[in-house]
Amino acid sequence: MDTNEIYSVVEKEIERTGGMFLLRPCWVARTFLEPGKRLGLTEEEYNMGERGWICERWLGSETEVDNAVKAKNEGLSYLVIEGEEILLCDAIKSAGELILGKEYAGTHKTLGRLAKIYDYKSRIFYHLHQTQEEAAKVGANSKEEAYYFPEGVDMGAHPETFFGVHPYIVEQNRQKELLLPDLEKWESESILKHSRAYLNVPGDGFHLPAGVLHAPGTAVTIELQEPSDVMAVLQSKVDDIAIPKELLFKDVDKETRKKKGEQAVLDQLVWDLNGDPYFYENRHTPPVLITETASKASEEYWIYYNTTKFSGKRLIIKPGHTVLSKDLGVYNLLVWSGKGKADEVVIQGGNFGMDEILVTHGKAVSGVTYENTGNIDLEILKFFGPDINNSKIPYLKKYPG
Repeated sequence: MDTNEIYSVVEKEIERTGGMFLLRPCWVARTFLEPGKRLGLTEEEYNMGERGWICERWLGSETEVDNAVKAKNEGLSYLVIEGEEILLCDAIKSAGELILGKEYAGTHKTLGRLAKIYDYKSRIFYHLHQTQEEAAKVGANSKEEAYYFPEGVDMGAHPETFFGVHPYIVEQNRQKELLLPDLEKWESESILKHSRAYLNVPGDGFHLPAGVLHAPGTAVTIELQEPSDVMAVLQSKVDDIAIPKELLFKDVDKETRKKKGEQAVLDQLVWDLNGDPYFYENRHTPPVLITETASKASEEYWIYYNTTKFSGKRLIIKPGHTVLSKDLGVYNLLVWSGKGKADEVVIQGGNFGMDEILVTHGKAVSGVTYENTGNIDLEILKFFGPDINNSKIPYLKKYPG
């Protein structure tokens, strides 16, 4: 289907729905760790053979997965339009102004963010995501990210996340002395002794800039990030599962790797952030109530904030109530729990094919009428790209003041 044909299909669907597209669930397999099996699939559906296990679901994604074992279009979302097979990324390339809005499309060519749910049985290995300066050396993009831990889900065996390194390591400039031996030997998970762990609290979250070491805990996590799949892994073993050392150098250019070896990865880190003695205070993002729209019928909270690269909200609508929800620009949403309607579109949490929607700019600005037709709270998570909510995004107080 060429650009003009895609434009025509998108235009007709916007006319039919008023500016909303259901999205097909996008499942992502990983080979390096086992799944927590809390994504709602059957036992058999998690096993993908040589591709590993389904451990993640990507939401409203224009980003292709960077796995060693390739699968066509893995990581890319599809629009749900009867009789059509159209990738979200192709729809935006062909009809960007219709989806993003004319003004936003003039400065942003894509949605510019990636939302995902990840679900691992073990803690994820200690790793970093490269800054834009480092990622550009391998033709990739940086990956700043933020986490939200949903309520009402089993937290797993290790619901705590390691972040950064002990402050004294940076203060005394001992990074090479203390971290490099573990990278060179590549035989245990002892490198984690140089980091601090923080509890994963349901309903809570963290904001993490690129270039910071982290080993996420076993809580099911709904993540919002820059659209990228870059990383460098610094932990050689997780629960007796050996991690290939190639993942240490996954996004290090060959010339630098040859010249510096394992030190090349340490040089990619932003050390003042990794050694911040007030890391928790500067990165912990509890929900922030949006008081202007709070009522007996509904409440909305900022859950992804502290950056202009992306932002996100959690909307809760009480049973039997209806609200008109207006926003500043295009977003995609996940119905986490409950059932109801988005205008005339029937939605239900956990019902694949009915729980994920792209809301175009025009519809977001004019407003979506959300109705809770069930007997529990209707909980909706909204994911926005860069610069849409700049005038509204809250920021954490900087420590030390």
